[in-house]
Amino acid sequence: MSSGDGDGRSGLRRPRVGHIQFLNCLPIYWGLMRSGALLDVELHKDSPERLSAALVAGDLDIGPISLVEYLRHADEFLLLPDIAVGSDGPVLSVNIVSTRPLTELTGRPVALGSTSRTGVLLARMLLAERYGAQPVYYTCPPDLTQMLLEADAGVLIGDVALRARYEAPRRGLAVTDLGQAWRDWTGQPMVFAVWAVRRDFAAAHPGQVKEVHQAFLRSRDLCLAELDEVAESAARWEPFDAATLASYFRALDFSLGGRQVAGLREFAGRAARLGEAPALPADGPEFFVP
Repeated sequence: MSSGDGDGRSGLRRPRVGHIQFLNCLPIYWGLMRSGALLDVELHKDSPERLSAALVAGDLDIGPISLVEYLRHADEFLLLPDIAVGSDGPVLSVNIVSTRPLTELTGRPVALGSTSRTGVLLARMLLAERYGAQPVYYTCPPDLTQMLLEADAGVLIGDVALRARYEAPRRGLAVTDLGQAWRDWTGQPMVFAVWAVRRDFAAAHPGQVKEVHQAFLRSRDLCLAELDEVAESAARWEPFDAATLASYFRALDFSLGGRQVAGLREFAGRAARLGEAPALPADGPEFFVP
C-alpha cells in the first residue's frame, strides 16, 4: 500500500479503519506498527462500542465490530475472512464476577458493563439458559468496585475484566470466564468481534479493501510469531507482567475459519431466537471476496 492520502492511481483517500484500544487487539496493532501499514490507513482507535457505532453510521469504512452489532446490521457489511477476536476455551477478559453462585442470582441485581454488547448478551444467555437465573439487570460504567456496591454480580470485558480476574479471588469473589462457559455449553468457539467492511465501500474500492485485509492478516501472523516479545514490550506500560500478558495473548483466537464460523452461527441462532438480532441467511455470513 502507498503512504499518501491517495493511492497514486486515482487519488483515493485513505480508508478509515477502526482499531479496538484494548489489550486484546494490541497484538494486531503491534503487527501494523512493525509492518508500516499504519501509514496507509486513517486509523481510529476507540472502545468496541464506539467503533461499532462509527462503522454502522458510516464514519468508518473498515474495522472491528462486535458480533451482536454485526448481526443487527449484517445487510450493510461483508466480513473480512480469517480475522476476528474470540476464544476456543478461556478468553480471560470476558467475565462475570459475583459474590454468590450464578444459580442463585434470580431476582438479584446484576450490573452490565457498558463496553460490550456481545459480552453482555452472552452473559444473559448463559445466566438464563445454562444457570437457570433471571436476574434484574442494569447498565453502568465498568468499575467492579462500584458495580458490587449495588449488585451481586458484574459483567466485565477487556482490560478491566482481565484485572478483575486476578484481583477477585483475593476479595473472595468468584470469576466465571464466559469464553470457557460458552465452550462448555455449546462445544463451539466464541467469536466476540469480527472485522467488517461496509458493502458500499467494498463495491467502490475493492482493491483498497483487499490491501487493508492483507495488512491485518500480515500483522496478525507477525505478532503470533513474536508473542513473547509483544508481551515484554506491553508489560512496560500495562499493569500486568510479561508472563500474564503472554498467557492472555495465547488464549485469544484471532482466526475466523470453519470452527469459528460455526460458533458464530450458533451464537447468531440463539440471538435471533431471543429477538436480539435478525436471523442470518442460510448461507450466511457473507464474506468480502476481492
